[in-house]
Amino acid sequence: MSFIRHSTRRTLALMLVTISSLLIPTVIYAAQPSAPPPVQVQLLNVSDWHGQVIPIAGVGGAAAISAYWQQDRAANPNTLTLTAGDDFGATPPISTFFNDEPAIITQRMMGIQAGTFGNHNFDGGIAHLQSLINLAGAPTDADHPGSPFSYASANLRNVSDNLTGVNPIRYFTVGGAKIAVIGITNEEAPTLVFPGSFGTIQITNSAAAANKYAAIARNAKADAVVVITHKGVRGLSPNPFGELIDFANALTPGLVDVVLGDHTDIQYSGVVNGVLVHENRSKGVTYAKTTLTVEPGRPGKAGRVTHSEMTFVSPLVSGVTPDPAIAAYVSDLQAQLTPILGVKVADSTKSVTRADQCGQSAGRTCESLVGDVVTDAMRASFPDVDFAVTNSGGLRAALTCPATDNPSDFCPASLYPVPNGGNWPITQGTVLDVLPFGNIVVTAVINGAELKTMLENGVSVMPGVDGRFPQVSGLCFTYEISNAAGSRVQGAVRTNPDGTCSSTPVDLTAASSYKIVENDFMASGGDGYPNFASRMTTGGIMAQALADWLGPNSPVAPSVQAAPGGRINCTDSNLAAAPACPTLTPSP
Repeated sequence: MSFIRHSTRRTLALMLVTISSLLIPTVIYAAQPSAPPPVQVQLLNVSDWHGQVIPIAGVGGAAAISAYWQQDRAANPNTLTLTAGDDFGATPPISTFFNDEPAIITQRMMGIQAGTFGNHNFDGGIAHLQSLINLAGAPTDADHPGSPFSYASANLRNVSDNLTGVNPIRYFTVGGAKIAVIGITNEEAPTLVFPGSFGTIQITNSAAAANKYAAIARNAKADAVVVITHKGVRGLSPNPFGELIDFANALTPGLVDVVLGDHTDIQYSGVVNGVLVHENRSKGVTYAKTTLTVEPGRPGKAGRVTHSEMTFVSPLVSGVTPDPAIAAYVSDLQAQLTPILGVKVADSTKSVTRADQCGQSAGRTCESLVGDVVTDAMRASFPDVDFAVTNSGGLRAALTCPATDNPSDFCPASLYPVPNGGNWPITQGTVLDVLPFGNIVVTAVINGAELKTMLENGVSVMPGVDGRFPQVSGLCFTYEISNAAGSRVQGAVRTNPDGTCSSTPVDLTAASSYKIVENDFMASGGDGYPNFASRMTTGGIMAQALADWLGPNSPVAPSVQAAPGGRINCTDSNLAAAPACPTLTPSP
C-alpha cells in the first residue's frame, strides 16, 4: 500500500509540474541592436565673414578658404560646415555692388551648410534678406552654382510673419551621427540697424531659446548639439568676458556640446560651463576646425560626445591652389568693377589702417587715423558745423592701399610700389571699403548736454570692444574709465586748426548750442546714440563726402597725438585696478 501511495504521489507531482510548465509562457530574449561605432565629426566654420570674397593681405578669400576646406573634407568626409551670422552685410564693394549676391554664391561654392543671422544680415531690411535666403536655398543650376544651404535662428519671434525658409534648428546626419544645429541671433541686433529693418520680428532671450531647443534636440535623439550664435568675446584680460561667455554660462549643463561664436573679431577658444566655445577672427582671416568624437546612440536612443578639440587655421593664399571655379567667378566680378573702383582719388602721407592707436584691429577702443580722416571730411562738408562724430563700427577697412600689391583688390598694379614717393594711394574702391553701408551724412543742432550724452554712450562699454566707440573731429574729450557708464566724460575742448587740442572749453550743459554732423544710422538711434531723426537735415552720401574732401586735400597728413593731447583721452584713477584704459601703441 505504501508503495502504491508513494508512486501515486510521484505521478501526481510529475503531472502537476508538466501542467505548470505548459501554463508558463516561454520567454525569448532577442539580441539588443548594438550602437553604431564612434565617429569623428569635423566642424568647419568662419566667423563674421561679411562677404569677404577676396583675400586680405594674402589671407582668406572665398577661393582660398574653399581649397583649404576641400583638403579638410578629404581628410575627414564626416564634415559639417557652418557660419554664425553677418556672412553678408557690411561687405566690400565686390559684393555690395552686386546686391550681396556674391557673398551667397561663393558660400554655396565653398560648401556652407547652415548659418544664422547677425545684425548686419538685416542691413538691407526684410525684403533684401528674404531675397538672399532664397538665393542660398535655390536648387543648383548654372545660375546657382554650389550647394543650397539654409539659415536657422531659434530666438526670433514673429519670424514666420516676415521670412520664409528659416527654422530654429537644423538636423544633419554626419557619418551616422545625428547632429543638431541651433541658430541664435544677438539680442542687441535691432539697435545696430536702421529702425524697421527687422519688420515685426522680435528677438527673445538667447539662452532660454538655446536651452529650449537643445532639450528638443535631445528628445529627438540628437547625438550632438551645436549652437551657432552671433555673440562674441569682448576682451580676454584679466579673464575672457563678453556676451559669448555670458551665453555659455547660461546654458543648462549637459544639453549643448559646442558653441560657435561670432561678431567681435577676437580669436578665443576655451571650455565654459562644460561647453567647448570658440570664436574666429573676422572676414576669414582664420577659420576653426573642430573635431568631435561622437558615440551614436542605439536606435531610439541619443548618443553622446566623448571628446572635443579644435584648432584655428590661417588660410594663406600661398598655401593652396585656390578653388578655380570660385577664382574665375570672383575674377569676372573684379573685371566689371576695376574701371570704376580702381581710380585713385588722393594720396596720404601715412598708411591709414582701420586699427586704432591702442592696436585694436577694428579701431573700437581708441582714436584711429581712419576715424580722424573720416570725421574731418564729414565736418568739412558743412562750413557751419562745430563737431563731427561717427561710430567706429561704421568704419570697415583701411583707407589706403596696402604696401604689397593684391591682385584681388581695387588698388591697380599701376599704383605700385607703395609707398610711392612717400605717399600711400587712396582709390574709390578703398573709400567704399571703409564706408560700405551707403550711409548719409546728416546735421542737427543739439545742446551741450546732448553732446555729452553722445560721448557718454560712445565710451559706455569700455574697456570692451564695441562698434559704438566714437571717432570725433573738432573737439578733444577726456573720460574716466573707472566711473560708472553715463558719468565718465570729464570735459571737452575745441581743436586748433591743425587738429591739436586747444584750451577753449566745450560747454557740455544744456545752456550751450552746437551744430554737429553724424551719419544717419546714429541720428536714428543706432548703436544706442540719441535719436535726432526729427530734427536732422540730410546731406550727401558719406562715402562721396569723404572722396570729395580727399581730392582737394591730397596728400592728407593724418596724425594721432600722444595722450593726453589726443582727440579721445582715457584716464584711470584706479590705476592698476580694473577696468583699465587700453594700452596706447601710437600709430606711425
